[in-house]
Amino acid sequence: MGWDMKSFDKAFVTGCDANTEWQLEWFFKNFKKHNKNVPIVFADFGVSQEMRSWVNIAGFAEIVEIPKQRVNGWFLKPKTLKQVQAKHLCWIDTDCHVQANVEDIWDHCEPNKLCMAVDRPWTKRTGEVWHNSGVMAIVDKPIILDKWIQECIKRGNAIATGQGDQEILHYMLASPLGRLQHISDLPNIYNWLRLDFIDGLDSSEKRIVHWTGEKGNNKIRKLIYNE
Repeated sequence: MGWDMKSFDKAFVTGCDANTEWQLEWFFKNFKKHNKNVPIVFADFGVSQEMRSWVNIAGFAEIVEIPKQRVNGWFLKPKTLKQVQAKHLCWIDTDCHVQANVEDIWDHCEPNKLCMAVDRPWTKRTGEVWHNSGVMAIVDKPIILDKWIQECIKRGNAIATGQGDQEILHYMLASPLGRLQHISDLPNIYNWLRLDFIDGLDSSEKRIVHWTGEKGNNKIRKLIYNE
């Protein structure tokens, strides 16, 4: 199915670099199985030529080039949301297992806010409210995107501590008032984390399972192998 992005005001977005491109075909197949009526855009953070050849024919509505600027791919998510031109956008990480239709995700958005699920495992373990950036929905371009982009570029070039875009956003919005001003809560069924299962949580209504970390990568490899 061909897509004319100019005729759509809603689109999903994903992206990766050469380090995580092995997840992309698995992610795309699951997404398209359940979400056929809305385009998905691919952000190229530096995939291999072989993977780019696959991307070119896979059926993405659009391919955008996002220069890495010497930072890890995960720092480029807010920049991608800024660059892709659609009123309603939703980013989904490639380590997310899309298991159902999620085209109603924008029903939970509020103007000028990032719509993200509370990261319950990190909230429980740190005693602070965290939000997980693996799935993010927006309407228009929230003003927080510009500051987040600049912080990701600055800190991504300056540190090598394992922090990513999620940690940077958290410390930017350190106060409850800051989070309330810039984030609206997305129901957790749209971003069910691997550690949620470890903590004894499950739901028959979950739509996206987010297999985080190296243990999550191992789970994805098993899922791919057993297909």
